[in-house]
Amino acid sequence: VQTHLPAKLINGGIAGIVGVTCVFPIDLVKTRLQNQRQGQQVYKNMMDCLVKTVRSEGFFGMYRGAAVNLTLVTPEKAIKLAANDFFRQHLNKNGKGLTVFKEMLAGCGAGMCQVIITTPMEMLKIQLQDAGRLAAQQRKPAIMSTTKLVAANTVLSRSYNVGPSSAVRAVSATQIARELLHTKGIQGLYKGLGATLMRDVPFSVVYFPLFAHLNRLGQPSQDEAAPFYWAFLSGCLAGSTAAVAVNPCDVVKTRLQSLNKGVTEESYNGVVDCVRKIMHKEGPSAFLKGAGCRALVIAPLFGIAQVMYFIGIGEFILDQSPLNYLFV
Repeated sequence: VQTHLPAKLINGGIAGIVGVTCVFPIDLVKTRLQNQRQGQQVYKNMMDCLVKTVRSEGFFGMYRGAAVNLTLVTPEKAIKLAANDFFRQHLNKNGKGLTVFKEMLAGCGAGMCQVIITTPMEMLKIQLQDAGRLAAQQRKPAIMSTTKLVAANTVLSRSYNVGPSSAVRAVSATQIARELLHTKGIQGLYKGLGATLMRDVPFSVVYFPLFAHLNRLGQPSQDEAAPFYWAFLSGCLAGSTAAVAVNPCDVVKTRLQSLNKGVTEESYNGVVDCVRKIMHKEGPSAFLKGAGCRALVIAPLFGIAQVMYFIGIGEFILDQSPLNYLFV
C-alpha cells in the first residue's frame, strides 16, 4: 500500500520526537566521550558520564541541546524517510522489486538529502552538549590551571567561558546560531558538512537495505506485513549495525564541529587532518569512542520510527483532519 507523503512526514516527525526524548541523555554522553583526549579523561565510561553530568548539572543537564534536536528532528527524519521512499519508488518503475544495489542507491540519495538539516542541527547540538565537559575539565586541577578555555572563535567563547568554580553558563542554540551567522555566515552553520555526508550517506546505504531485508524475514507471506514487534526489532538491529559501522566518521564529525577546545586540545583543518591527528595521537581505538552509546541511541530511534509507520499514526491524524481532502 502506498503511503501518502504527508502521512510519512507526520510518522517520521512523531517518531523523531518520541525517540529523541527517550535517548537524548545517551547521545549527550556519546558527544562528551568522543571529544575526550587521552590523558584528559573527565569520564571513565557511559555510566560514569551520566552520573557526573546529573551530579554537576542536574537532571536537565542531560538534555542540554535537546531543544535543537526536538525542533529539527521532525524535518530531518521526514526528509530522510520520504527521500528514501521517493528514490525506491523511482528505482522500482518496472515493479519487479529492488536489487540490493538499487536499495543502497536509494539509501545514498536519502542520506545526501538529510544533511541539509542534519549539519546545522548537529553543529548547534554539539556545542551545547560539550559545554559541561569543558567546564568539568576546567574544574579538574590535575589536568589544567584556571586558565580560560581556548575557543575556536572569540565571539563564541563568550558563551562558554566559565570560571573554575562557577557553574556552566547557560547559552541557547539561538545565540550560537546568531553569532555563527554574524561572524562566519551560513557556512559557519555548515562546518563539518563533508564529515556529516561521510557519516550519513554510508549509514543510509547500510540501514535501509538491511532493514528491508530483516523486515522481509518476518513477513508471514508475500502480501502480509511483518508483525509489530518484528518491525521494531528490525529497525533496532539495522540501526545499531549501521551506527557502529559509521562510528569513525561520527568521531571525526564531532571533533570538527566542536568549536570550543580544552586548553591543550588540538584543532583540525578538515577531515583528512583530523583523521591523521587522531590516528597519530590516540591510535585507531579512538575512532570507536562512543560506539556503544551511538548504537544505544540509534537502535530505539529507528525502532520507534518503524513502529510509527507500522501503526500508521500519520494516516490516522490525516483521516481525522479537515485538511484530509487536500491530500487524497
